[in-house]
Amino acid sequence: MSTASPSRPAGLLLTPGAGADRDHHTLRAVADRLATPTPTSPALAVRRVDFPYRLAGKRAPDRPPVAIAHLRAEAEDLAAELGVGTERILLGGRSYGGRMCSMAVADGLPAAGLVLLSYPLHPPGKPDRLRVDHFGQLDVPVLFVSGDRDPFGSPAELAAHTAAVPGPVSTVTLPGAHDVRNQDDAVAAAVADWVAAL
Repeated sequence: MSTASPSRPAGLLLTPGAGADRDHHTLRAVADRLATPTPTSPALAVRRVDFPYRLAGKRAPDRPPVAIAHLRAEAEDLAAELGVGTERILLGGRSYGGRMCSMAVADGLPAAGLVLLSYPLHPPGKPDRLRVDHFGQLDVPVLFVSGDRDPFGSPAELAAHTAAVPGPVSTVTLPGAHDVRNQDDAVAAAVADWVAAL
């Protein structure tokens, strides 16, 4: 059973982008940072998971219904392990992974909040192909951490579209493109600070 405060998230389910796996260096940095207690915040249980296509050795990412079903099962399993409901679990990930987590919450999966790293607002060079239709259903706290030169969405585009999110939105912009290269410590610190403030 969890010993965390009833008002505090009990765990984080963390997912990779389409071209990576659960051992991506940024996900590991976030998990390591949250696993370390500080004077202001206890350690948080983090589970890094792969999507079914990666587990099957395939290259093409899962379609949303498959990914969402997988996230629901993983969130329920993590919640059960911690002795809480999924409304005490944070969901998040990089790029595709974060997008699938946000779609799962919009689809009705109860969650404590969303950690969206390098959220892909649109494919590079195609700002008309937006991936934000579900933002109006995100009635949970949401953290966006992105690079200031991300071709999948500029800081100005992110600000414009996150206005549709009814839950409280926090945005952290770091130097870099979609991979926010060499910024793992800063990404992890941004996530840890946000979690501590929940």
